[in-house]
Amino acid sequence: MDLSRLLTRVMRPTPTGIDRVELIYAQWLLAHIPERLSFAGRHPMGLYGRLDLPAVRQFLSYLGALWRNGDRIDPRALRTAALKHLAALRPRATPPRKGARVFLQASPQDLDRQDRMAGILSRERAKFVCLVHDLIPITHPEFARPESPAAHIHRMRTVAALADGIIVNSGATRTALLDFLPGDLPESRVRVALLGTEPVMAPDVRTAKVGDKPYFVCVGTIEPRKNHLLLLNVWTRLAERLGTDAPELVLIGRRGWENEQVVDMLERSIKLPRLVHEHGEMSDREMQAVLGGARALLLPSFVEGFGMPVSEALAANVPVICADIPALREVGGAVPDYLDPLDGLGWMRVLIEYAAPVSLRRDAQLERLKDWQMPTWTAHMTTVMELIDEL
Repeated sequence: MDLSRLLTRVMRPTPTGIDRVELIYAQWLLAHIPERLSFAGRHPMGLYGRLDLPAVRQFLSYLGALWRNGDRIDPRALRTAALKHLAALRPRATPPRKGARVFLQASPQDLDRQDRMAGILSRERAKFVCLVHDLIPITHPEFARPESPAAHIHRMRTVAALADGIIVNSGATRTALLDFLPGDLPESRVRVALLGTEPVMAPDVRTAKVGDKPYFVCVGTIEPRKNHLLLLNVWTRLAERLGTDAPELVLIGRRGWENEQVVDMLERSIKLPRLVHEHGEMSDREMQAVLGGARALLLPSFVEGFGMPVSEALAANVPVICADIPALREVGGAVPDYLDPLDGLGWMRVLIEYAAPVSLRRDAQLERLKDWQMPTWTAHMTTVMELIDEL
């Protein structure tokens, strides 16, 4: 398994969704097939090679602890620990081949460099299996950085040229991928495996970062496709209509790109500061505490590859109000309340219902939630291993 992306995350106290997936892949494989497993990676210093297994174990434990408690880490201690792990993870030469090899990659790291990936696969003399998270920069370039569509096209061309097997995180991603890939790739080599969800034990005590009023949570990078603008306009109207009785909104996620209007509303509005609380970074422990006390998770995205916040909220027994798009319906099934991501008035009506001390609509979702089948990492990794074994 390739750990190149995780090696670049050694000093980041808050992970992305892709970071979390790569860590879980590594932990699952270590726990279930250690006798078949080796790790490799391209070190931040530039060298590629095999990684020492005991050093990888310590590194993975370190990352897990860092992401759970990033708010408690002293920056100087973080730098010292990071340098120690990077020194222990210096790549070594690839050993001679004994038996069949499969090179597994759970991130898009270096896929935009087809020559580099081809060189690694040639050195490893291995078949290639990769996880594709989404094709959003290609299918919806208006929601990506200007340079992202071209880079993602290069990544998917690398996948088309080199991958012997492909895992996708949803049927929506599979449809987008098959529309993009050339017709000579057998569809049987593309397997759908919904990302797993780890059970969340939400703390009983809410953190001090949220007041005593009913509140909602939105988790995700602040970028155009996440549709934060709808929520801020709805909360402006709620402030006008309900005054001090309006519920609060907690935004958890870094500021992304092309967000001028959203940033203007967050920084210059005279109505939102007392109702909208922005947290650019939050440890897993803090986020679970805040999520556990919310009236609902909100996700009004225009497009998603999977929708991990939906599954994590439902796993924590927290209702979800989200956009009516295919990927989120795959995850949430019949449980969430689905709304058009352009229906601002509809969102406002539902939010008012959910914020009420007694909410029949919220209670109805909690009743539906009892029948929800949580996607598991065991099911996901079983699909991955079946494909690897076939190859």
